[in-house]
Amino acid sequence: MTNTAENTARNTARDTQVTTVVVTGASGRTGSRVARAAEAAGLTVRAASRATGFDWWDASTWADTLRGADAAYLVLPSDVGAPGAAEAVGALGREAAGLGMRRLVLLSARGEDQALPTEEALRASGADWTVVRAAWFAQNFSEGPLVAELRERGELVFPAGEVAEPFLDVRDVADVVVTALTSGDRYTGRTLTLSGARLLTFGEAVAEIAGVTGLPLTYRAVSTRDYGEALIGFGVPPQEVAGMTEIFDTLLDGRNAHVSDGVREVLGRAPRDFGDFVREEAAAGTWKA
Repeated sequence: MTNTAENTARNTARDTQVTTVVVTGASGRTGSRVARAAEAAGLTVRAASRATGFDWWDASTWADTLRGADAAYLVLPSDVGAPGAAEAVGALGREAAGLGMRRLVLLSARGEDQALPTEEALRASGADWTVVRAAWFAQNFSEGPLVAELRERGELVFPAGEVAEPFLDVRDVADVVVTALTSGDRYTGRTLTLSGARLLTFGEAVAEIAGVTGLPLTYRAVSTRDYGEALIGFGVPPQEVAGMTEIFDTLLDGRNAHVSDGVREVLGRAPRDFGDFVREEAAAGTWKA
C-alpha cells in the first residue's frame, strides 16, 4: 500500500463515528453515570463487569468484551494508582488497539502521583487515548463508606485535616467522558483536568450537608496513621490499607486546593455546584438513618 493510501485509510478510520462504547464499572459510581449519559447521547453501551464476564485481572476475558466496539471508558475497580493498575491498563490498551478499537478514555485522579504510571501505560499502548483527571467526588458523601458513617454515627472521621477540595459532581465526569468520546479527534491525546466550582474543606462540606438536612452531622479530622489503624480494625487487609493511606497522604497535602477549568473547557458551562448536589440528595433522604 502506498503512503497516500495508508494515510487515507488511517484518516478514514479516525473519522469513523463512535457508536458502541464499552463501559467498565457500569454499575459503579462513575460507570453508571457514563453509561446513562452515553445512552442519552445515542450510543450503544456494552457494560463490562465480572457479572458480564469481564475481569480486569484476567486478560483472557477482555477480547470478547472489546471486539466490535468503537471505544471504551476505563475505570479500575481499585484505585488508578494501585499496584498492578499500570500493567493492566497498558495490556488492555494494546489489546483494544489490536482489535481496532478507536478510543479509550481513562478515569484518573487529579494530583495523584501514584496514578502517573497508569496514565503513561495507556499513552504507550498504541490506542487513541484521553485521560480524565478528576477531583474528589461530591458523591463520596452520598455513596459508599463515608455516607454510612454519617448515617449511622452522625460523624465523618477522615484524614483530610483542614485541606480544601473543589468537590466534583460525578455527572460532570460522565458528561465530559461522553463528549470526549463523541467529538472526533478533538480530545485525542489530551489530559483533561476536572474539578468542582468552589473550594470547601471536608468540615465545611459536612457542615453544608448538616445545614440543609437539619441533621447534627460533624466532621473529625484524624491522622492517616490513625485512620489506617481503624481500617485494619474493620478488617481491611494491611497491604490495602498501606496503599490507601499513601494515596491519602498525597491527595490531601494541599496540592489540590485549587479549581480546574476542564468542565467549562469541554462542556462550555460551569461545573455543578456542591450546594445543588446537597439539596438534591437531601430531598432524596440520602443522609437519614
